[in-house]
Amino acid sequence: MQLPVVSDTPTAKPATPADPDSNARGRYAVVSLGCPKNLVDTEQMLGRLDEDGYQMVDSVDSADFVVVNTCGFIDSAREESLGAIDEMLALKKQGKIRNVVVTGCLAERQQGKLLEARPEIDAMIGVFGRNEIVSVIDRLQSGVEEQQKVFRPAAVKPLSDAVRTAVTPRHFAYLKISEGCDRLCTFCAIPKMRGKHYSKPMEQVIDEAKRLGDSGVREIVIVAQDTTYYGKDIYGKPRLADLLVELDKIESVDWIRLMYFYPMYIDDQLIDTLAGAKRILPYIDMPLQHASDQMLRRMSRKTTRSLQEEIMGNLRSRIDNLVMRTTMITGFPGETDDDFAQLMDFAEKQRFEHLGVFTYSVEEDTPAAKLPNRVPAEIAQQRYESLMALQQKIAFEWADKRVGSTEDVIIDAALPDQEGVWIGRSRAEAPDIDGVIYVSGIEPGSDVGVGSMVRCEIVAADGYDLVAAPLE
Repeated sequence: MQLPVVSDTPTAKPATPADPDSNARGRYAVVSLGCPKNLVDTEQMLGRLDEDGYQMVDSVDSADFVVVNTCGFIDSAREESLGAIDEMLALKKQGKIRNVVVTGCLAERQQGKLLEARPEIDAMIGVFGRNEIVSVIDRLQSGVEEQQKVFRPAAVKPLSDAVRTAVTPRHFAYLKISEGCDRLCTFCAIPKMRGKHYSKPMEQVIDEAKRLGDSGVREIVIVAQDTTYYGKDIYGKPRLADLLVELDKIESVDWIRLMYFYPMYIDDQLIDTLAGAKRILPYIDMPLQHASDQMLRRMSRKTTRSLQEEIMGNLRSRIDNLVMRTTMITGFPGETDDDFAQLMDFAEKQRFEHLGVFTYSVEEDTPAAKLPNRVPAEIAQQRYESLMALQQKIAFEWADKRVGSTEDVIIDAALPDQEGVWIGRSRAEAPDIDGVIYVSGIEPGSDVGVGSMVRCEIVAADGYDLVAAPLE
């Protein structure tokens, strides 16, 4: 049975050893769910297991145990995580695997509740216990039968991510620059799962980036719960701009992509740094969540529509060819027809190149869970569909305008069952979450492959995706 290592997106590639090693201390398969920050945690745990002599395989048919790194962010993510756990426990019951180890955010959030509901789980490791995975597995492999639980307090300094076994394609990787979050958005449980914000020292981030570049990574995707807040805790002020200046000097890396920009601490220095960089792409992911001042207050976002418009105006006017991604929430408690109309108006005027939408999910132990005036689920869904329909029109028009342009395209994978057709992305598409570019017409026997950078002409638009031909 094949396992989903990261996701079912076209660019997802499991790290797969050629053959099981009979000398390995044990063989394991992994299911990693949730955000890129969780994926970095997965890679760090796998790196420790590999260093200790364990071997990752891509099928439970040759695995002794399975690690399920879970997400606990919203209802749909929890359902997916629980489904993966139950699937692995069923295989354990059938005798196909010996142990099931559950890690990550859902483990951290539910702890005893999850174990009570699923006592067949052999071990659970919380977010801040990830460095102890080897000792947990060693005990399981030695035949210790009691259930093991490793939950640790939030770390007082960043955990290193230097020791990693990549499960993304070799040419791109996520680089986590901080952990936790000090934002107390009323809808979000991340601070309860991940703790308070703490930044990695700049030297540590630069070292990890250089390691990635030296290993063959061409695109580094910067992630954190709150990227623009980087450095505030250890340097007394945000220092993302200073960090980016140093990262931009790393010659072994071609692209640096920025995710999770909170709409605060974006000043002239940061904008100038982005505008003048060689390797930092003109691409920013800035989750805004809403555009009605009333909703932004109820969400405790510490911003207003006018401030968001000012930020967007500054970024677009000073960074050439900027591509913006954002996310919005429909159906937040108290959202009126007028609030939603303001959101639609904002999205239509801003014309984000990429926009994702979530319907509000009630999260236990968050302030929003206690707010009155819940929006019926069917209305939240209708609003979701209306906003997505608007965004589809905007995105398709943008795709049509790109036809005839030239782009550098990084190749992520071959298109299955279609010889000579490759799947790639340009500066405008982040891995796994945006559309893709299908590159056709590469001559058989050429040296183009996964990780290649190909200069292409965009020849057609296909919905959210594009079709390109390589230039001579």
